Amino acid sequence: MSQGLFITGAGTEVGKTLIACALAHHLRTAKRPVKVLKPIISGFDPDLAETSDTALLLRAAGVKVTKAAIAEASPWRYAEPISPNMAAARTGTPIDMDAVMNHCRAALSDDALTLIEGVGGVMAPLTDEATVLDWMAALGLPAVVVGGSYLGAMSHTLTAVSVLIERAVPIRAVVVSESRDQPVPLAETASTIAGFMPHLPVIAVPRIAPIERPWEAIDGLGELLED
Repeated sequence: MSQGLFITGAGTEVGKTLIACALAHHLRTAKRPVKVLKPIISGFDPDLAETSDTALLLRAAGVKVTKAAIAEASPWRYAEPISPNMAAARTGTPIDMDAVMNHCRAALSDDALTLIEGVGGVMAPLTDEATVLDWMAALGLPAVVVGGSYLGAMSHTLTAVSVLIERAVPIRAVVVSESRDQPVPLAETASTIAGFMPHLPVIAVPRIAPIERPWEAIDGLGELLED
């Protein structure tokens, strides 16, 4: 069992947090220890911290949502819902990639599986020199790539997978998360994507109706947690 998984996206708002929560829930249900991190988050409103992506991850992992828990899971929190490098620039303090790497590595252990959710898509800029891809390549953890089923999602997902392979980032699986608006049925999009990457498992996740803990309704992700 690897020490962790990195959940990344082919773009933003494609369901990374939902899939990360589902994986955390699966581990808890299987009585396996899990840690969750979303080290960098933009669009974070302290007044709405209880409903933030970080809070959702903590709940899925069975961690009480407190200010301290949010700060530990997401040390780099930015109000502007824009790329992290731009959001950090507005605070006057650029993101220190060495500090990000050290925080992630400190969370890895042989006693639990650490789920690290990225920010934005694979090529989202974290600094003026580094992207999420650079972060993933440096960590070396297996990646779960989450894409959507909206118009253009196939190109975005295939491009994300291509650059990860180019940088030798191991890919555990590709998850196609159903978008609100899509030109064709989810299964057709997932099947087409799978045809271009027969060496990788491609899992289609239907859109979940609004419920309090939607990640509990997602099945079929257990295989992503096995080496």
